[in-house]
Amino acid sequence: MTQHEPGQPELPLGGAATAPAPEADLPSANGTDSYDASDIDVLEGIEAVRRRPGMYIGSTGQAGLHHLVYEIVDNSVDEAMAGHATRIDIALQPGGWVQVRDDGRGIPTDQHAKTGKSALETVLTVLHAGGKFGGGGYKVSGGLHGVGASVVNALSSQLEVEVRRDGQSHTQSYVRGVPTGSIERSKLPRDASPPTGTMVRWVADDEVIDQLEYDFFTLAQRFREIAYLNKGLWICFRDERGFPPDLSEADRRAREPRDEKNFYFEGGIQSYVRFLNRDREVLQTLPFHLDREVGVNGAAVVVEVAIQYNADFQDSVYAFANTINTHEGGSHLTGFRSALTRAINDFARRNKQLGDKDPNITGEDTREGLTAVISVKLGEPQFEGQTKTKLGNPEIKGIVESATAEALSEYLDGQPREGRRIVEKCLTTARAREAARKARAIVQRKGALEGAALPGKLADCSERDPELSELFIVEGDSAGGSAKQGRDRRTQAILPLRGKVLNVERARLDKLLGHEAFRTLITALGTGIGEDFDLSKLRYHKVVIMTDADSDGAHIRTLLLTFFFRHMRELIDDRKLYIAQPPLYRVQAGRQKAEWLYSDAALEEFMDKQSEGQKKVSVQRYKGLGEMNADQLWETTMDPQMRVLWSVDIADEHAADDLFVKLMGDDPAKRRHFIEQHADLARIDV
Repeated sequence: MTQHEPGQPELPLGGAATAPAPEADLPSANGTDSYDASDIDVLEGIEAVRRRPGMYIGSTGQAGLHHLVYEIVDNSVDEAMAGHATRIDIALQPGGWVQVRDDGRGIPTDQHAKTGKSALETVLTVLHAGGKFGGGGYKVSGGLHGVGASVVNALSSQLEVEVRRDGQSHTQSYVRGVPTGSIERSKLPRDASPPTGTMVRWVADDEVIDQLEYDFFTLAQRFREIAYLNKGLWICFRDERGFPPDLSEADRRAREPRDEKNFYFEGGIQSYVRFLNRDREVLQTLPFHLDREVGVNGAAVVVEVAIQYNADFQDSVYAFANTINTHEGGSHLTGFRSALTRAINDFARRNKQLGDKDPNITGEDTREGLTAVISVKLGEPQFEGQTKTKLGNPEIKGIVESATAEALSEYLDGQPREGRRIVEKCLTTARAREAARKARAIVQRKGALEGAALPGKLADCSERDPELSELFIVEGDSAGGSAKQGRDRRTQAILPLRGKVLNVERARLDKLLGHEAFRTLITALGTGIGEDFDLSKLRYHKVVIMTDADSDGAHIRTLLLTFFFRHMRELIDDRKLYIAQPPLYRVQAGRQKAEWLYSDAALEEFMDKQSEGQKKVSVQRYKGLGEMNADQLWETTMDPQMRVLWSVDIADEHAADDLFVKLMGDDPAKRRHFIEQHADLARIDV
């Protein structure tokens, strides 16, 4: 899990924005008050992409920047799925360049009949042009929309492409989507490696993309997924940018090794599931695996599923369509869940673990401790939006459900011991779910009875618009008291927590709901929890963890982050969770105005500046928020004009999950190993 400061200074909460003039007061494009055809803009091709980039890549921030990489890589993956490529090389290069090379067939370079241009230039300049529409180029494709390469070209200040085929190298360059000349051709040497394929190299355009810093680990996670989903495909990912010259030695060590990662998996998604469960106690020796091709209306649909249960309380389920990670699920995930519930219930009744009068195990009960990967490959996927976060093909539900239910039933009958362990875990989960339901009802009932007062410890704000409201979760009553006095009562609510909170990594939901601090927090947030969670009911759109700048504060912060990651992940995904950064030092040189410093490096820099002077330097170290009075806490940590907030984000989902398992799980050996590995990064106050 990574945290970073927001890219722009925060605006004052509730500050007035300049309102646009009413429509009637705006002059028309032709300078008159008329409104006719001349007022209608018609944007075509790259002009439309550059005017509204978010429509094509989701956003103009880092997610959109990464999406450019995925679009080009997906084209190479399509070659691999078609059986024509075995290797993809990706490199982040100095100057903002990204290079993707594959050993596929190479984009055609002959003249296109409809456009009159070469096929290569057509692919790079015309939206919805590619080998993925007529059915002849690709039977299965992730880049269905056919706008990937042309969109990347349109949103790049420079782009270079090389195609190797027919013993020749074909190169062309572009500036903001416009070719600088015709294709140049030259003969390839006999030992050229690879002898065929496509290389695309580009620089994202800072005129239309706001964030130009690529995150190595976010990209590496995606490429790892692709390699698991395409067994036998080699992906080499290199970071050739080097380190910033001002990067500290500790940060430099923390970011290594990031220079190169190679991904190659013969086991496919079976290996993926074993990777996800590598630090967990598993209930099955080997994952269940299904790999089946189903014919539908003359077309083939490939369904691949891998399942392995573990002893934990969370589930890790990943669904893919044509190697695209469909984060919002879709028909394939729905079909899988139905099949899983049906197969487990049928097995439980055949083996008398459920009696005739016992209710069925619910779908929710079958998912605790479940690690699963579902991958479908089909010829005409219906994705929702260009960013492809949900699969919509209705026929896929039945295909996945039928294939999975049949194969899983055979597996459970053939592995009855492991099957019984899975059912017993589901039944234990059902009992815990019923206890959690009763506890949740108590939380909801208390919230309803208390009405506007909410939890007694909560000092609420007067603002009722969640967009303008923020909640500070503060460590201890002393700091809570200072925060209550120093806050902006109109927009800032304070919830003090006393002592260490429960480690939810080792507790089910029913135990969590029995813990007073979390009951209070859940009620204050207003979202509910578990199956009742509803992000739209969140009462504050900034939830800020504010703990002391010492080891105890770091521990409490980690416990709270564990809770949010495991039970309110949507707050992190929607960028609603923040960490306050209180100062470490108050320094003053002579009679100069005192300064607040937020790091040891800042103190070292300050002392270096004072080393030649004769002024007396006063340094005060703050370990606890309670050591500050109310106005100091406001000035340094809570004032939107001055404060530093870290936005909590997930750069590598697998790495974050693994970190919580190691640090907060039941195995002390893994925790000790992690501490020994990273001891040199620890900051210890003596």
